[in-house]
Amino acid sequence: MSAPGTSPFRRWWWRQLFTPGPWGLLVNPFYHARRGLHRALAEFFPGLRGRVLDVGCGRKPYRHLVPAAEYLGLELDTPELRGLGAADLYYEGGRFPVPDASFDAVICSQVLEHVFTPVEFLGEIRRVLRPGGRLLLTTPFAWDEHSQPHDYGRYSSFGLAYLLRTAGYTIVAQRKTCADGRALVQLGAGYLYKLLHGRSRALNLLVQLLLLAPLNLLGGALAWVLPGNPDLYLDNVVLAEKPATSEATA
Repeated sequence: MSAPGTSPFRRWWWRQLFTPGPWGLLVNPFYHARRGLHRALAEFFPGLRGRVLDVGCGRKPYRHLVPAAEYLGLELDTPELRGLGAADLYYEGGRFPVPDASFDAVICSQVLEHVFTPVEFLGEIRRVLRPGGRLLLTTPFAWDEHSQPHDYGRYSSFGLAYLLRTAGYTIVAQRKTCADGRALVQLGAGYLYKLLHGRSRALNLLVQLLLLAPLNLLGGALAWVLPGNPDLYLDNVVLAEKPATSEATA
């Protein structure tokens, strides 16, 4: 996808893709995944103040929702990611180019599954957090392979909590998104999107309106009429904290 641009329509379109409102039901093939993730993140955004680092920031889709005094985006140093023009800092995949204990909070959304050494990566985030600083982390549980070949893992809620504790964090809160009929519908919509998505924008829009938008509506209906299932969901959302003391919490 191209950068959101400056026209009102393109800004509106971009919001419907990442922080969708009611119109997103019609135009976003991943409506339930994005909506569920956004709503879970929004619960914790108000507490992210001071200096905030967005690790794997992409186009900074959540920047306008975080009340940070300073918000910096960090990305891998690749031509594709530099071309997005949104990150403030770039790195080679190892040490972040920022000092120890220099941020009050870190956001890392839908990145961990692309990291082959997660404990080391979470340790690097811990390094740049101040004592008592918080990490808001999301990662998929039930989702297809994406950004191939750099898709390395899926985490259950228990596995993710263990990983964070191993890296020296205290778990503050955990959430699961779309733990109901929306998960089934969203996985089906994602399958059809990959199967039918092509180069023609007009055809893509037609498929979205005639096939995927009704599925989005069905997912919303199933969420109301079917019981929830906490064992099958789309994404993990975790708020974790670096202990205020230098001693890691087990």
